Amino acid sequence: MKDDLELLSLYDRQVCQNERPIRYFVQDESRFCLKKQIGRVLTAFCIKPNGKWQWLFKAFWLYGAVEPATGSSFFLQFSHVDTECFQRFLAEFSQAYPDSLNIIQLDNGRFHSGKKLVLPDNIILLFQPPYCPELNPIEHLWQYLKADLRWASFKTLDELQIKLGQLLAELTPEIIAGITGYPFILDALSVINTI
Repeated sequence: MKDDLELLSLYDRQVCQNERPIRYFVQDESRFCLKKQIGRVLTAFCIKPNGKWQWLFKAFWLYGAVEPATGSSFFLQFSHVDTECFQRFLAEFSQAYPDSLNIIQLDNGRFHSGKKLVLPDNIILLFQPPYCPELNPIEHLWQYLKADLRWASFKTLDELQIKLGQLLAELTPEIIAGITGYPFILDALSVINTI
């Protein structure tokens, strides 16, 4: 009897999931810190760029999920990475996109599959192969955001958080889709939508 009830519950959940549209997101976390980010700049031949160097290592983490097909995005800021933070991120993400079945591609971080992790009903996690960050398009979005922070100095984390908030506010769905819309992903999604 108990097995029949479990199968019936699973069947009801599957029928409910089949009625929802499917959306594909990519997710990752990135650390933003007060330590100066250096990068290439144009200078005269044989001239090194000048800039103040900062070694403060106070940091926060930005958790993000973006939809490569549409450029929809969801970001939350945390002081660290662990299963509890990821659980909260998933819960709030689930509430932001309640009417769809959300497939989220992510890396194999230990906190992504913690024993205490409880997945919301409208989320399916799709783990990419280990040690393959290049397969996750959101990595390019982190590079895009950090490019504007090169050679910038911030005295406090609050200043850095304000600047990052401005950069996130400037991100339009078109920019996000342009950065994360890998052709092979968009082709696969177009085939799924025709089935």
